[in-house]
Amino acid sequence: MMLARNAESLYWIGRYVERADDMARILDVSIHQLLEDTTANADGLVRLVIQVLGLTPPEPGATLDVWSLTERVAYDPDSVGSIVDLIGSARENARGAREVTSSEMWECLNTTYNGLGDAERRSRRLGPHEFLSYVKNRAAMFAGLADATLSHDDGYRYLLLGRSVERVDMTIRMLLARAGDRSGSPAWVNVLVSAGAHDTFLRTYRGVINAQNIVEFMLLDRLFPRSVFHALRVAEQNLAELEKGPSRTGAQAEALLLLGRARSSLEFLEPGDLLDGLQERLLDLQDTCRSVNEAVTAQYFHVSPYVSWADARVSNGEEHVIEESEL
Repeated sequence: MMLARNAESLYWIGRYVERADDMARILDVSIHQLLEDTTANADGLVRLVIQVLGLTPPEPGATLDVWSLTERVAYDPDSVGSIVDLIGSARENARGAREVTSSEMWECLNTTYNGLGDAERRSRRLGPHEFLSYVKNRAAMFAGLADATLSHDDGYRYLLLGRSVERVDMTIRMLLARAGDRSGSPAWVNVLVSAGAHDTFLRTYRGVINAQNIVEFMLLDRLFPRSVFHALRVAEQNLAELEKGPSRTGAQAEALLLLGRARSSLEFLEPGDLLDGLQERLLDLQDTCRSVNEAVTAQYFHVSPYVSWADARVSNGEEHVIEESEL
């Protein structure tokens, strides 16, 4: 039986590394768009990116540009939820769970964290892409090391569960950024690029790029690892393994029920209806991610309050319960 604190650390390492990776991807595409399109409303686009990422919104009167966006999302260690903050949080969780992670995983996170300063300095000279590429490459290295050096037991399942729940949430955020756009908008391609899905999408759909196909691919594709359906299925499979066997009556833990319902809602969805009510569907899935996180935390990581043992003794015909504090 794995200690709750170690299970929680692995779960959050998975979430933090995935979030840092996805934020770097989204930011890289957004910065490229801002720098390439001089007619774009920089302030409006920056505010949209910050909103999509779920970060604290800036002051209403503040004027924002690509540099202030990079500072807020990437470099600032005091900004809660920034990329630097996320990598630092993953490293601290790994430090506290050294006995259930491999040495290579710890060294990867520690080296990544210690190299952030140099990556930032290069980025300030050569452009934000340097820093963001560093984060993406190190996140990919960590994922590979986890797969290759960690026993595929409960610890690995907690790590994958965290990564998958976070991946669902971040892919939904990518789609939400475009949900209000017209179906013919070229900005839909940014979703594919942000998810590293552009080449795979072109091979799958023979180069036919439109909003319907993009949403279908990112929501429903069974084989692409960053699709919402695939990530939900991975999360569900790993959580089912943690449940240690099915119930004969079909009764399941709340988190597993939530994941199963979300996966089923997509599995039997008609692809042609995807754009109708897309925003509402995405927001429902995002709410499911929050509920799954709360249910997993309550079931696996909640530490029960200390209960002192009692000794029942009979004195003068009356039972006297002695709490540990009385001894």
